[in-house]
Amino acid sequence: MSLSPAPAEPITPDPVREVPDTLLTQSWLDLSFLHWAADPADVAPLLPAGTVPDTYDGLTYIGLVAFQMHRVGWFRVPGIPYLGTFPETNVRLYSVDRHGRRGVVFRSLEASRLLPVAVARSAFRMPYMWAKMAIHRDADTISYTSSRRWPGPRGARCRIAVRIGERIEEPTALEHFLTARWGMHNAFFGRPVYLPNIHPRWPLHRAELLYCEDELVTAAGLPSPVGPPVSVLYSPGVPVRFGRPARPGGLPTP
Repeated sequence: MSLSPAPAEPITPDPVREVPDTLLTQSWLDLSFLHWAADPADVAPLLPAGTVPDTYDGLTYIGLVAFQMHRVGWFRVPGIPYLGTFPETNVRLYSVDRHGRRGVVFRSLEASRLLPVAVARSAFRMPYMWAKMAIHRDADTISYTSSRRWPGPRGARCRIAVRIGERIEEPTALEHFLTARWGMHNAFFGRPVYLPNIHPRWPLHRAELLYCEDELVTAAGLPSPVGPPVSVLYSPGVPVRFGRPARPGGLPTP
């Protein structure tokens, strides 16, 4: 007799569970979050088995998140300054599993270091892509560029620039839904995996999108977004700690 799915855990700006054992440490810095609303039926076939689209007011979301990964470290060993530090841009979806655990599902993750990309793809079955990337900050404007090297589609590009605005003292419920995600859903050799994370509450800022020229969303098998994103946010970043999954999982990222 199968069990009924548990209710989805609450959407909270602070972690919803303890993470007693440390698998990975890292920091996510200078993040820009772009989100478009999507029909849950359009993204459901792209999620791992055992998960369904997580929704807010009947809609789910496609996220394009650009940032600096900083000093990835295993267990409690200090993070690696070169191989563990690189620009990254990911395309992500929002998921919930039968245990009620909310999370993200990564459709692609561009990174500028080949060795971490190769390890993540071969050992953890994560859709990392090697790309030529750069992040530039000029006063209150930050820009991100990416051009995929391997694997294909070779040359898939993304260019984003935002102007950073005022600090958000009280984020909306939707802003918490899009940013306060305390785990990642993945599949490892066909078996579902949930990797929990913990970090301080996000410091969020309003942001003005100056331009977005993106080919990564469609390269990830998603419909091309229509119109401007419904949410544009910036964060200076947070330190992050990941716990051990119930089964082997993948290299995490926001």
